[in-house]
Amino acid sequence: MPTTDDYGQGVQIASLTDAPDANKLAKDIANAIAPRAIMRFASASARGATLTAPVEGMLTWLQDVNRLDVWDGSAWVAVSVGQSTWKTITPESPWTQNGNNNGSFQYRLLNISGEESLQFRGALGRSSYPTSPAGSYVVNNTALPSSVRPSTLRTVLIPCSDTSSDRIALKLDVRVDGYLEVFGFSSSVKPPWIGFNGVTVSL
Repeated sequence: MPTTDDYGQGVQIASLTDAPDANKLAKDIANAIAPRAIMRFASASARGATLTAPVEGMLTWLQDVNRLDVWDGSAWVAVSVGQSTWKTITPESPWTQNGNNNGSFQYRLLNISGEESLQFRGALGRSSYPTSPAGSYVVNNTALPSSVRPSTLRTVLIPCSDTSSDRIALKLDVRVDGYLEVFGFSSSVKPPWIGFNGVTVSL
């Protein structure tokens, strides 16, 4: 009759009195260990097709998004993400990179306390404005990938130069369509740079 492992994990160990069956022995060990290890899946959909009844505490690694998830009893919750490289955002003309020598405008995916977030850094510059500027400008030429777009509109403050500007902060909308729109420009607000260092929004 099989016994259980010494660590209280419910892994069945064959006893010497059990009938010899190498196939069953190997399968029993593999099936007991796999759910307690970090299981790898190509994507969340592949995981869902395989783990139809996950057990609380299960850990999985999703290869398409480089993310470690845990099943908390009711949902898969992100534990961490792998190395998230900074990716450069192409600015919409006439905005240019490296405003105020703060580096290129970039983004990366973060995991903060189990919640995926989008972080920015760098700054954009602008050498001129119309006499009467628009109240807002979309500053990225191409929409951010769907994997880093927020589920709802996210609005935060960003700094700007006080040169040629009555304000030192503007409003940034991180839109669900992946575009970044900055508000607050006027005939008296024409900053030569706007910054994004440390700006983080929840997805």
